[in-house]
Amino acid sequence: MEQRTEEWFSARAGKFTASRAGDLMNRNKNGSLPKAYHDLLTTLAVERLTGKCAPTFESAAMRHGNETESEAREAYSFDMGVSVEELAFQAHPDLANVSCSPDGLVGDLGLVEIKCPYSPTKHFEALREDAHAEEYKWQVQHQLLCFPDRQWVDLVSYDNRFPAHLQLAIKRIERDDKMQADLVEAIAIADAAIDEMIAAMQSSEAA
Repeated sequence: MEQRTEEWFSARAGKFTASRAGDLMNRNKNGSLPKAYHDLLTTLAVERLTGKCAPTFESAAMRHGNETESEAREAYSFDMGVSVEELAFQAHPDLANVSCSPDGLVGDLGLVEIKCPYSPTKHFEALREDAHAEEYKWQVQHQLLCFPDRQWVDLVSYDNRFPAHLQLAIKRIERDDKMQADLVEAIAIADAAIDEMIAAMQSSEAA
């Protein structure tokens, strides 16, 4: 399976994927659920009913990231002195509706997640204060949730517009048991809510 193919989109349909973990876990300052959370549940319900991923618009930033990812992976591999095994899709061994699509496997214990920001400012902030580690913290923990035997993710920000020695910002994120437990709990709650949405829709149609 290759990423962004019809088979890949079909495998992801209706599932809690790592890229959706931020919308699942983020909360408003007052603790309430943001609109993005409700939109996520609606999207997953529709995908489960149709069996297809909801269509998404490919922005310039997304296109830039997709086109630069392979170059970034090679730069990371060279800088760290490691080989990276590409893997398009990983289902959670026990949770039926949980999966991820890591940017690579590193050795026996690690993963790599690559970000190629469209804005040079974002890469600058990643270099200066590991801003990407905070922004994507739930995504990488979700990936580790899908790989119970792996212990860390190298979160990479890459920008080839910077001088050579500043093109990579690498932050190693270790498995966090508390965050893992919070993810599992949030997925269970959201999964039940989606089942209720689908059941209500089907009951309405039957009536």
